[in-house]
Order: sequence, then C-alpha cells, then structure tokens
Amino acid sequence: MTLHLLKLCVGCESIGDLEAWIAERRAEAERQGRAHEQTHTTRMVPKRGGEIAGAGSLYWVIKGQIACRQPVLDLRPFTDAEGIGRCRIVLDPALVAVEPRPCRPFQGWRYLADADAPRDLSRAAADGLAAMPEPMRRELAALGLL
Repeated sequence: MTLHLLKLCVGCESIGDLEAWIAERRAEAERQGRAHEQTHTTRMVPKRGGEIAGAGSLYWVIKGQIACRQPVLDLRPFTDAEGIGRCRIVLDPALVAVEPRPCRPFQGWRYLADADAPRDLSRAAADGLAAMPEPMRRELAALGLL
C-alpha cells in the first residue's frame, strides 16, 4: 500500500516560490560543478519508509493548504556532524499541483494515506481547476468552494 508524507513548506508563498527555490539550488550546484539531487532533510526517519520510497510523494502545505507534491525517490538516513540522526528525502524535482485542501499547521511531517491524498490537478482538468490561477484556487478552497 502506498503511503505519502505531508510537510509544511515554511517561507513559500506559492508553488512558484517552491519551483524558484528548486531551480536556484540546481543552478548553485551547477555553478559549483557538482551533480544536483533534490533532497529535503528531516530530523526523524519515517518508520514506514518502505511504503513511501519509490511509490509515495511528499505533499507540501503552502500557506495553510496542501498545494503540490513531489514523488519520493529514496529515503537516506544519516548522522550529521553533531551526531544527530537525520534523514534525506530524495525527491523528483518536478512539482505536481494538486487540488488545494486546507491543512492546519503542525511540526515535522505527517503520514498521508493514499486514499486521503488530494487529486492531481492534471486529473481534475475536466473540472477546470488546472487552468485556474493558483491564487484563485487557494481563495476558492479557503471559502470551501473547492
């Protein structure tokens, strides 16, 4: 069974902000002559990682709404220089917009069952959501109209 992670995207105002951050990291790696790999480091290693890596996604909460996802390619536990255990979540750099859904703030990450995950906007294109600008989708979702 596929399992996903849900995480707050602190500091981002929109999906475009997150895309710009990813592009900036890629450009920096290229300037330094090293290979780029999109990762996100967390303090805890998901105990159910076998259900996530290679099948699940990391769903990003932006400004109080689940906004997009990135497929999880791998989970790599490691110990940092201070001896603290951490986990690198290796992500596909492409963002997939999803139907916006309100989400309250929380710390760390949460598991998200596949049945509870919002649909990709590409699958919701028949509803006209994919063509709608992100701020409009966000506002309609906040009003409970999506």
